[in-house]
Amino acid sequence: MENWTNAKLCDVANLILGAILFLSPWLFKFDGGTVSANAHIVGIAMAVLAIAALAAFAVWEEWLNLIVGLWALVSPWVLGFQGATTAMTVHVVIGVAVAALAAIELWMMSQHPPRLTTHS
Repeated sequence: MENWTNAKLCDVANLILGAILFLSPWLFKFDGGTVSANAHIVGIAMAVLAIAALAAFAVWEEWLNLIVGLWALVSPWVLGFQGATTAMTVHVVIGVAVAALAAIELWMMSQHPPRLTTHS
């Protein structure tokens, strides 16, 4: 990827967002059960994908980030925790941010594909 620093910044942002989502049940006093479990699982997935992308960039990590971000966005409706407005807001905001960052990285990569071989 030609603009590697922007990709790294996106991945660091995803790592931070994943950590916030993971910690959100304690930070924002979510109810236990499905709401907290979803925040923990999705937060861990976001953080692990971000760490993997920081360690060695791969296209599949960005696609998985997009999917995980979209899941965080729609999960309040799918899992039925719309009544928990704080939890819903946190999931939606973080989901939108992660999905947008993944989409930006995928777009950047399509504009400047990584070179598979080097020429001297």
